[in-house]
Amino acid sequence: MRLFGLIGYPLGHSFSASYFNDKFEKEGIDAEYRNFPLEKILDFEALLEREPGLRGLNVTVPYKQEIIPYLDSLSATAEAIQAVNTISFRRSGGRMKLEGDNTDVIGFRTSLEKHLRPQHKSALVLGTGGSSKAVLYALRQLGLMYYQVSRTPGPEQISYEALDPGMLSANTLIINTTPLGMFPNVLSCPDLPFEALTPDHLLFDLVYNPAKTEFLSRGEQQGAVGINGYEMLLLQANASWDIWNSAYQK
Repeated sequence: MRLFGLIGYPLGHSFSASYFNDKFEKEGIDAEYRNFPLEKILDFEALLEREPGLRGLNVTVPYKQEIIPYLDSLSATAEAIQAVNTISFRRSGGRMKLEGDNTDVIGFRTSLEKHLRPQHKSALVLGTGGSSKAVLYALRQLGLMYYQVSRTPGPEQISYEALDPGMLSANTLIINTTPLGMFPNVLSCPDLPFEALTPDHLLFDLVYNPAKTEFLSRGEQQGAVGINGYEMLLLQANASWDIWNSAYQK
């Protein structure tokens, strides 16, 4: 039996284990998917020793960047954005080597682009963590302008205090890459002047549990269109499965 799983902390919000185990059962695949919560990234090597049957991992917050030093190689996409959400185990020269990839890019881009309208030319990307790296990369692929928003802005970033009605009027696509609003902290929300939103705005929340976050709910009250991260989750999960199977065949 092949073993797959998810690393991150905490993992109580995740649907990945139930999604993959349902898939394995329905398709008659001899595999299992487990959650492996790691309180610190230093526990990763102990996990590998404890679970020698591992053949693939997904990576979620807060380790999409911290995991990189533990890997043998990166795909071109993961190298470009310096964030990993998928690890494949590839046997080479008598040992198992770990390759990092990022399927968040294709998951986000595919989920977003069907909702884009002519007015969605510039975006506000809330957050600067590993998930934001995939979002920015996808926006560049789509030819969209963007501003990255941070509580502690660095170079080429802006603060939440800069998000006045004028900024929201000029940026009609707003993407939340932070964990704000994720179960169980469902009442938390990015600090925006929601009253400045209009029906021209498109809000995309990478959070998928709950299905409608406070961020999306407040936006929809102003007529904005809201999308949660569930379809992105499915798309990136299926892309991860393709990568793992490719590694298994080699």
